[in-house]
This record gives sequence, C-alpha cells and structure tokens, in this order.
Amino acid sequence: MALIKIVGILLFAAGCLWTSHFTLGDLIPKNTDSENYYAANYIGALALAILAYKGFTTLTNSGDEITKPHKNVGRSIVLSLLICLFVYFFVAIAVNSNLSIPEIIKAKNYSLAEAAKPLYGNLGLYFTVGIAIIACISGIIASIFAVSRMTAMLTEMKLIPHKHFGMSGSVQKHLLLYIVVIGIALTIFFDLSRIASMGAFFYLVMDMIIHWGVYKHLRKDVKANPVILLAALLLDLIVLLAFVWIKMVSDPFIVISSVVGIVLVFLGERWFLHWVENTDESK
Repeated sequence: MALIKIVGILLFAAGCLWTSHFTLGDLIPKNTDSENYYAANYIGALALAILAYKGFTTLTNSGDEITKPHKNVGRSIVLSLLICLFVYFFVAIAVNSNLSIPEIIKAKNYSLAEAAKPLYGNLGLYFTVGIAIIACISGIIASIFAVSRMTAMLTEMKLIPHKHFGMSGSVQKHLLLYIVVIGIALTIFFDLSRIASMGAFFYLVMDMIIHWGVYKHLRKDVKANPVILLAALLLDLIVLLAFVWIKMVSDPFIVISSVVGIVLVFLGERWFLHWVENTDESK
C-alpha cells in the first residue's frame, strides 16, 4: 500500500512538471503576498507539517515485529523521513509550477489534481481521491494497530487503565476497539482540519514531555545527546506557541478543547498512578 501511494503520487507530480515545462525559476512561489503574514504564521504551519512526518512512529511501535530491531528500527525511521521529504518536496514543486498561492488555497486538498488538469483533465480528480482513500485507509489501519500494541504494553506495565467490559480476547484487541471508538467520536464532533489541529497540540505536548523525560532521567542510560534533546524541546515549544497564537485568532474553540483534553488526560493519569501505588502498597 505504501509503495502504491509513493509511486502514484510521484507519477502524478511528474505529470504536473511535464505540462508546466518546469525550470529552476519555478522554485520561487508565485504571488506569495508574504507581507500579509507574520513570522508566527509560518512557524505555526510547521505544527501541521510535523504531523505529516509522524508516520515513523508506526515503526517504533512495531519494533518487536521487525527483524533485528536494534539495527533496523533506526534505519527504517531515517529512510521513511527521507522518502517523505522527497515526496512532499517533489509535490510542492509540481503544484507551485502550475498554480499560484491563491489558486492553491482555493483548491485546498485538490491542489495536486488542479495542477495536473492540463495533462489528466477531470481524471486527475478521481486519481487524487483514489490515492487519498488508499493513503487514509492504509494509514489508519497501520496507526491504530501500532497504537494498540503500544497501549497494550503500557497496560501490562500498569501505566494506563483498562477494563474488559465483558469482552473476550486479548488486551490489544480491546484497546484496538477503544481507539476506533474514540476516532469515530472525534470524526462526529470535529471536522478533519480541527482533528488535525488537535492532533498537533497533543503531539507537540507529548513530544516535549518525552524529550524532557529522556533528558532528565534516561539520557545516560540510552546515551542520548543532551544538546539534541534540548534543541528539539526548544523547537517544539516555539512551534507550539506559534500554533496556539494562530488558532486563538482563527479558532479559539479548538485551543480550548485541546487544553481541556490534555488537562483531563493528565489528571486521569495522575489519579490512576496514585491508585495503582496505593493498591500495590496495600498488598
């Protein structure tokens, strides 16, 4: 499925470049109107861009299923990031060579199909939708199975709560069902852009906590470079603050919803760990 997505998108982008008679001058965006945007807008946009690269976490959550994980997990992460970088950059060039910034904004999710219209016509729209469906289905399946494995491990370590609700089967299957139900609920109450924004808030906060935790408690054990950890922590904080500022102006409800969700997770986790500690002491 990943191969179909990558090859399909690259062929489509190549068609855009073919029809536009691409030159190096096309690397410069057309009609940027950059004077209308603050630096925080560009920095905040990175928050959503980070989500585009987070697919490698599927690999880290599937480490025990990978041959020679100590060697191949790190290698596969680097390769996946490089592939994503090349594909996204190639698509950006292809779209920019055919459309101006206002046209890209107007086309939104169909900008690639719009850019390829001179070559593919209306078939480009069907192709884009088809690739999007493949990407969505395969990405969701891979992500929910990877997350269910990770949360099952955390459950066994008594770090998160779990209840069977009378269901049979393994803990991982139960968590798989819970994750799907949460995803459905989010889809009902929020549109795709708001879900992506919430994901960015949660992911950046989680990322910062992990960086700080590794720096404070584990950097000697895992031989982590403290400079890289602190740099990543600082960059995440800058992007998060810029994204909060942008969303407070354009959509404060999603900021409030994200903050409430993060606070509830923290309070719930704190209560659960305190309950586990008291239960273990009573035994």
